[in-house]
Amino acid sequence: MFEYDLAHWTTFLLAALLLNIAPGPDMAYILSHTVTGGRKAGFAAMFGIWSGAFLYVILTALGLAAVVAASATAFNIVKWVGVGYLFWLAIGAFSSKGSALDISKNSNQLDLSAIFKQGMFIHLLNPKVATFFIAFLPQFVVEGAGPVWAQLMLHGTLIIVTAAFVEPPLIYAGDRITGKLRKSQKLQRWLDRALGSVFVTFGVKLAMYER
Repeated sequence: MFEYDLAHWTTFLLAALLLNIAPGPDMAYILSHTVTGGRKAGFAAMFGIWSGAFLYVILTALGLAAVVAASATAFNIVKWVGVGYLFWLAIGAFSSKGSALDISKNSNQLDLSAIFKQGMFIHLLNPKVATFFIAFLPQFVVEGAGPVWAQLMLHGTLIIVTAAFVEPPLIYAGDRITGKLRKSQKLQRWLDRALGSVFVTFGVKLAMYER
């Protein structure tokens, strides 16, 4: 089971690494929360994104993600619910009055579970993710190497594992660079607005996305 040659692993792992290194919505979301809330907020966002991605890996292995991508109705429902959710998050960020936040002294001011859930739902309510996994993972299914569903699960999980070598260092770096800046209430308010702009950008891009 799972019998692959060296060329297979080299090609796949290189592709997975490049996918995680390339700047995109996931990285922007994680770094935005790192800047506004510090290291803990960044990791909460990261684990939320990973959870959403893993659920899509499971759906892909079960063939359910293909239903979302193939059905115009299902695709549009997921898409527009996702757009609405992103704009709702943007409104919350824009209406924030900001708060001087010293992460080292009072991490209770952060709602880490809310950040985690945001990351997970942003991923789940984006049909582009389903389309990506359906298009990418089957390319690495090898006849005779094991059950197709198991091969899809393996490679999808490894994409997420590869992210562990890319995103945590960025979170630590972002936290160190912006740590002192978060103590300013005025700056915190503008950081929240910047996060709101990120959500609006995601929402507009998702609204314009077609199958």
